[in-house]
Amino acid sequence: MLGAASCSPTAAPAQNDRALTVAAASDLQSAFQEIGRLFEQDTGARVTFLFGSSGNLEKQIENGAPVDLFASASEEYIQQLTSKGQTVSGTEQLYGLGRLVLVSSKALGIRADKLSDLLRPEVKHLSIANPDHAPYGLAARQALTAAGLWDQLKSKFVYGEDARQSLQYVQTGNAEVGIVPLSLSDVPDVDRITVDESLYQPLRQSLAVVKGTKREQLARQFAAFVNGPRGRPIMKRHGFALPGEG
Repeated sequence: MLGAASCSPTAAPAQNDRALTVAAASDLQSAFQEIGRLFEQDTGARVTFLFGSSGNLEKQIENGAPVDLFASASEEYIQQLTSKGQTVSGTEQLYGLGRLVLVSSKALGIRADKLSDLLRPEVKHLSIANPDHAPYGLAARQALTAAGLWDQLKSKFVYGEDARQSLQYVQTGNAEVGIVPLSLSDVPDVDRITVDESLYQPLRQSLAVVKGTKREQLARQFAAFVNGPRGRPIMKRHGFALPGEG
């Protein structure tokens, strides 16, 4: 399920060539909405975001969805579009590395401090994004498999359509615990602890301008803004590691 979000919903409609549509992985919602507001202030453009799982977004773009730029939680989906000639050559770029956290519902009073705590009987529901099309769900599966827990926990899984929904299940008490992006986890409803990064493959998050857009220059400008001196500090503050650092 996709969620559309405009950075300035009360602003007057911009001219069509100054209205940008960005399809973005749901783990980017907090960071990109903040970046989008700054970009609008600096450029006078209007940015509308479509948030969802990277795999579902990739399929919609492949089928002709009217998107100007795609920011994926995994470089794999950018590579798939590029291999089909559906990105503007040379615009593919890494913009961040994602991280996983284990979150516990404060309202339910059940806290997991390590992955093995997920085996406890009071943990009845474990929320992760669907690993078939959500990179953070795939990373969660990799971490649990590496820890030798995946098969033992199968009866507890509650799959979110994307990373944002998997966090919401914990926030609303529909799951006691979840494995979600660090970038979304700074909320008052949950306790969190980082998941050992050696347990899952690096979440190399990549973006590209979509082929056929009528706003290629504006899309390139937004990509440069994300990876530039205004965007990078915001991405870092929301928990992403940055290309070229460390």
